[in-house]
Amino acid sequence: MEHDKTTQWSIMNANHNSMNSTELSDAREILQYVYIALKEKGYNPVVQLTGFITTGDPTYITSHKQARSMICRVDRDDLVEELVRSYLNKLNKEIYE
Repeated sequence: MEHDKTTQWSIMNANHNSMNSTELSDAREILQYVYIALKEKGYNPVVQLTGFITTGDPTYITSHKQARSMICRVDRDDLVEELVRSYLNKLNKEIYE
């Protein structure tokens, strides 16, 4: 029996049902899947993902919908790269619109 003991990260104290955990392969898809799972369990995805990325501790990610095992398949550097790429693409669109 797997226990869902998710550590809550604190900094300074979607409904996307079509995704299936077995179909996910890249960092972007896995981040989206984990984001949804965290939201469904009532966690703040930004602070929970920050906790995981900065510490490597998988207990920051819920085991709901196998999100914890999914995110552990991806190198944390790849997660950071995807987040930076996504942010800069959005920033670039805002600047040149």
